[in-house]
Amino acid sequence: MSSDNASQTPVHNPEQPIVAAAAADCPPEKSKNQDKNEAKRKAKMEKFLAKQAAGKATTPDAAAAAPKKEKEPKAAPKPKPAFVNTTPVGEKKDMTEPMADSYDPVAVESAWYSWWETQGLFAPQTGPDGEISPKGRFVMVTPPPNVTGKLHIGHAMFVAIQDSIVRWNRMRGITTLFVPGCDHAGISTQVVVEKQLWKNEKLTRHDLGREAFVDRVWDYKNQYAGTIMKQFRRLGASYDWPRERFSLDDMLTRATRETFVRMFNDGIIYRSSRLVNWCHHMNTALSSLEVENLELTGPTMLSIPGYPAEEKFEFGVMIHFAYQVEDSDERIIIATTRIETMLGDTAIAIHPDDERYKHLHGKFVRHPFVDRRIPIITDA
Repeated sequence: MSSDNASQTPVHNPEQPIVAAAAADCPPEKSKNQDKNEAKRKAKMEKFLAKQAAGKATTPDAAAAAPKKEKEPKAAPKPKPAFVNTTPVGEKKDMTEPMADSYDPVAVESAWYSWWETQGLFAPQTGPDGEISPKGRFVMVTPPPNVTGKLHIGHAMFVAIQDSIVRWNRMRGITTLFVPGCDHAGISTQVVVEKQLWKNEKLTRHDLGREAFVDRVWDYKNQYAGTIMKQFRRLGASYDWPRERFSLDDMLTRATRETFVRMFNDGIIYRSSRLVNWCHHMNTALSSLEVENLELTGPTMLSIPGYPAEEKFEFGVMIHFAYQVEDSDERIIIATTRIETMLGDTAIAIHPDDERYKHLHGKFVRHPFVDRRIPIITDA
């Protein structure tokens, strides 16, 4: 039994631990990539240590002891000579001058536009006998700005857009026409001229008379229209300038009159009784676009055109007055902010379904100041 157990006990080879120990003392060989990475790591470490050593060398004391380098003052830029346009008006620009170092809009844009006009580059391009290009034609009339002022950024925007369209069609070989002009602005111009007349001479248009006042309006137009046309040229718009028009030119006035007469005869426009914005100062009706609305929240003192500035009138007051019902003790109360209009009242309108006034349908009231019977009508 003991001999069997002894025979089953594992027998160890005495050489095995010696081989294992030898394998442990010999590490595996490194690959080429591992050698390269190791070299890079050592180089980075050496660079890092060198920077640290250099940082310790420049201590605050050493930095203070080192002489500071004085900054050399920058040389002042040489002033650029002001551009002087030597090209005669209408001639091609002189391009012999050296090109500037930077963009100068005055130098770049000067002289060109007058040469374009002289060459007739903006006139419609037609055939030898004046025939239109077989590619077609394109005509645009600029929306005429009012002569009451100068052009602003909005005008610059629409001129740029329209001129781009016109130039594009001209480059396509189409017979192209771009018509310039300005508008008399009607009431607006009249108001401006009247204010100037009163401010400078203490005169009204009635003092001058119709013909003399119209002459003043034309003087004003010539002054401001000239400024507007110069602004159009500065924008580079490619207008056909010989066709420039003003909305009160004889040709346009005749065309306007003819158009209105035809429309009236055809029944398209007609006279009728309507509420209008009547100006007692100018004795004319004003467009809703020419009326400045002012919302009042209560009684307010305001000045009125045609009266001294220091004289003010009360507005924003709700006034109540009564109409006496005919053959009755009953009265109808009316509320209004314009009490003076009651002198022209011709009827009182009530809603047909209003229970308060159903018993007054078809009856009359008496005007308190004028001997007039005023009917009570229904209106929904």
